[in-house]
Parts: sequence; structure tokens; C-alpha cells
Amino acid sequence: MNETSFDPKVPFLQEVATRGVCEPLRSPLGSYREQCAAENLGEANPDEKLNMLLERIQQLTRQSSKRCSAPNISGREATEKLGLGAGEFVPIEPSSFAEAQLTDTEVEALVLKFLLARGEASGREVSEQVKLPFVLIDELLRRLKQEQLVVHKGAAPMNDFVYQLTELGRERARRYAAHCTYYGSAPVSLKDYIASVQAQSLSRQHPQPEDLHRAFSDLLISEKLLHRLGPAINSGRGLFLYGAPGNGKSSIAERITRAFGPTIWIPRALGVDGEIIRLFDPVNHEEVPLEPGQGLWDGRKIDRRWVRIRRPTIIAGGELTMSALEVTLNTSTGICEAPLQLKSNCGTLVIDDFGRQRVSIRELLNRWIVPLEKRVDFLNLPNGKKIQVPFDQLIVFSTNLEPRELVDEAFLRRIPYKIEIPDPTEEEFRALFRRMAEQLGCPYREEAIDYLIEKHYRATGRPFRCCHPRDLMLQIANYCAFTRRPLDMTPEYFDLAVENYFSVM
Repeated sequence: MNETSFDPKVPFLQEVATRGVCEPLRSPLGSYREQCAAENLGEANPDEKLNMLLERIQQLTRQSSKRCSAPNISGREATEKLGLGAGEFVPIEPSSFAEAQLTDTEVEALVLKFLLARGEASGREVSEQVKLPFVLIDELLRRLKQEQLVVHKGAAPMNDFVYQLTELGRERARRYAAHCTYYGSAPVSLKDYIASVQAQSLSRQHPQPEDLHRAFSDLLISEKLLHRLGPAINSGRGLFLYGAPGNGKSSIAERITRAFGPTIWIPRALGVDGEIIRLFDPVNHEEVPLEPGQGLWDGRKIDRRWVRIRRPTIIAGGELTMSALEVTLNTSTGICEAPLQLKSNCGTLVIDDFGRQRVSIRELLNRWIVPLEKRVDFLNLPNGKKIQVPFDQLIVFSTNLEPRELVDEAFLRRIPYKIEIPDPTEEEFRALFRRMAEQLGCPYREEAIDYLIEKHYRATGRPFRCCHPRDLMLQIANYCAFTRRPLDMTPEYFDLAVENYFSVM
């Protein structure tokens, strides 16, 4: 506060302004007596004197908390400490339960259920389990001890204690567990999650040609196809890949995410009106931990309720059902699981073999026709509430069926890019054999490829497919391994491979 804002008649406040509130000051009572003398109040009304003294102490406390408290690290400072780019999203550690948008009761339930399952744990172990700062958990545990819900079993390093539940604490923990058995990371609010998706949205990413070359470096894709894929990937909207089977539609779809930024932050769990929705899924998400901090104390102040992962690529094939697109409740544990589209936010959701799902195409399209248009989705919670969540991912429909026979014009209009993956040319077909031979350590023989193309493709009218070089070379490699012969390309080996591979095709 500017020192001109103080009353010049009050010596005590003048001293606060000139020396700073964090420095040792004279007694408030002494300054109060000086003010009374300066104003010639003498021994006036005691109530009036007391009110003046209390008001002065409150002013001192407010200014002291503003100047002496250590502020939370800002997002800009966090990115600098982590070596990230400017403006990159980083979750910052909360300084209170209110700042984390949690109530004391919510955290208490997690702590008591953890101690019920574990038996005993130190305060720092509890803090690590619920992913909240130790200073907040330590304060909560002290209160729980005063309420006789936990007791000290022993001392722990670094001014900590080992806690265990009392009989009263076990009873309360059982009541919490009857509703939901979850005692992992404290949940993140839906509001904070929506803000994180907006900050890490695909719409903020603009891949360039070099990004696409890097993403598809292990595939042989023509420049013409890359120039068609580029704008579609850059848009972050829907994409329809179609064409004959075996030309790499699924392989292309799986690698699209590589063209965007490498990592994002997601909450381990979401909390919505008392419901816990588990978002982080080790099956579909690959964690990318930060480099360990230098020294014993990590000054980066990252919110541990969030986890850093690679931009997700989630693939759903013929096993996809409608239940996978809704919040599902495990009735035995009371824990909800997030749907696929929520887990794939800021990444790619691939619907492979579109048209062959166990759910009808019309039902699936009706479920997504509004999210594709509005970029938001509506989910039903087990408690009956409907929530609005971001629908921010690149959806890729991959099919070897004719798109116009699968969906109507209204749905196709909402998927702006429809790209056919064509058969490879003869030059590309030969290049695939060269690449596969190099990977297997097999000598490449042009005359053997000439024999294969002439006898088994041109003579029979068989079209080239991108998967054929890989599959035929693996047939030869397996045959040579079985017969203990050196791996090589010969017409005889190709005859054997073709006979096995194309016997019913």
C-alpha cells in the first residue's frame, strides 16, 4: 500500500509505511497511547479507544499477509522452470482447499478411506496419495486428531507423524466407503478441466508440412496424399478415410496425433457434484513424467492432481458400443469411468472399421451429430444430472466401405474432409519391398520383384496393396527360419508366399 494512504497523524501507521510491515514494529498499544496523546484524547471513552486499537490491528494484519506471504508461482514462472514454451498450460499447486475447489469434507473422505485401507500412514504418504500439498494435509490431520478420528502411532521424519484411525474414525471411513470406495488423487473440478482443454485445444495447433513428414516418417506416403491430409489435420475437425483394405488407413489414423504438440496435462480424476469420474486411463494414455527436480525441494509447484501424457490417440474398432460413449458407473465401487470421447480430448479418436460396430450406424451417428457441429458434448451422470463437456478432438472415421452407403448427406456435411487412400503405384510398391527388406536384413533383388509383379499381379489382374510387401516378406522370413535357410528374395520363395497368402483371396 502506498504510504500516502496512511493518516499522517498516526505515528504507528507512519512507521509501518516507512519501515515495511514485515519488519519488527513497536507495540500497537504503545502507538495507540502516542496517538491519544497527539490528539489530546486523554483517558476518553474506553470503548472508543478499544475500537481504534482493534481497527489498527486488523489493518496491520491485512497488510502483513499481503506483503509477507509467499505468492503461488505463476504459470509463466512455471513454464520457465520447466523449460516449456511461453503460454504453455501448466497446472499450479493450490494454496488452499478452496483454491482447489474442494471442501474439507471431500478431502477428509479420501484421507479416512486411505487410512482404512492402508491401516497406518505418515502425513507425507497421505499427501502423496491424494496429490495435495503436505501443508494442507498436515493441517487437516491435526484437526482430525482433535476430533478423535485419528491418533498418532509414532513420529515420522521431517516434523511428521504416523497416523491411524480410531474406532470413531473407522466407522466414519466405512460410511464414506459405502458411497464410493475411491481414495486416490483428489479430483479436479469440471470448470478447471474445461479451461485446460481450451488452453491445450487442437485448434491452437497448426501443423506444418515438416510436422507431417515427421509424423509419417515410418510410412511411405506420396506428397499428393500428404497435401490432402495436411489441411484436414490442421483443421482439427472430422476426417473420413476410405479406400480398399490394406492400404494403410488405420496406420495413417494412428499417427495423425504425432503432428500436434507432443504432450498435454489431464486430471487424474474429475469431481462433479460428489461423483468421481476417473479420466486418466493407463490403457489409453501414456504418461510422460517431468524430469526430477534438483535438490530435496522442488520449487516448480506443479499440481500433482494432474498428469502429463502424450497427446492421446484412442482407437475403437468393431467392439465399440454405446455404453463406451457414456459415463459408466461401477456399482460395486461407486467410481465412474469417463467415456472415450472425453479421454481423447486434445487428441485423436479413431473409429476403425466404421460400419462394422456392434451398435447400429444410425444410432452411433445420432449420438455424435450434435457434438461434431457444436464441439461440445452432454453426458448423463449416475445421479441424474446432465453436464456439458468439451468435444475437442480430431475424429477419424476409417472404413473400407463406400461412405455414401453408410451415412446420409447430413452427417457427411459435418465431416468436412473425405480422403480416399488409393492403391500404391508400381514404383511405390517396389519402394515398400526395399524398405521391408532393409528392416528384415534381407538382400533386395530387383529380378525377384519383377518376377512377382509379372506372374502374380499382372497375369492375374491382382491390384497392389500397401500391406502386401510386408505380409509376403514375413511369409518368406518365417519359411527361412523354419527350414534354417538364409533369408533371401527368390522366385521360389515368392511362389510359396503367394500360395499361402492369396489362397482364398
